[in-house]
Amino acid sequence: MKLHNYRKQYSRDLLDETQVPVDPIVLFQQWFELALKQHAHEANAMVLSTVSENKPSARVVLLKEVSEGGFVFFTNYQSKKGIELDTNPFACLTFFWPEFERQIRIEGSAKRVSDEISDNYFNSRPEQSRISAIISPQSQVIASKAILENKKNEFVTKAENLKRPSFWGGYCLFPDAIEFWQGRPDRLHDRVKYVKNGGDWLIQRLAP
Repeated sequence: MKLHNYRKQYSRDLLDETQVPVDPIVLFQQWFELALKQHAHEANAMVLSTVSENKPSARVVLLKEVSEGGFVFFTNYQSKKGIELDTNPFACLTFFWPEFERQIRIEGSAKRVSDEISDNYFNSRPEQSRISAIISPQSQVIASKAILENKKNEFVTKAENLKRPSFWGGYCLFPDAIEFWQGRPDRLHDRVKYVKNGGDWLIQRLAP
């Protein structure tokens, strides 16, 4: 498969660093709400990148909340990403909305959210999703899919409690840098980066 000539010309919008809000969370919410309104596919899907022993690891997770200046997602604390975040809290989130020729990169550190926040979200999930979270030893090697199916059937048969397990909950990534990327013609893309500067944000324009 030859990809050398496989490319797209971007020309939808402009991103001017002199016209953006002073707070990157405001700009994020503007872009995100537009993606939701225009029904961008999985608008809240984001790549979560972590590091363990100087080796990067990435996977797609879902943003579930933007609050207190941070970005909240949920997972099994004993999963690969959970172990890596507890060992090294520095991480990166990446959003890409091809419909709008836009990308956002968010760098910062993650910490576990409160039990109350985790409980509230867990209890809002569909019953089958809660069961899967309880019975699945996420990221661990298993002999077959049948093991999970048997565990699920056994759980349902016993009508066990759907309470959130202690090994499952949320993280909030607090940003120290956020970069907004808007595709432009001839690869002269617009890139605006916010860098935390004390209690304020320094706004920079980056070369594409």
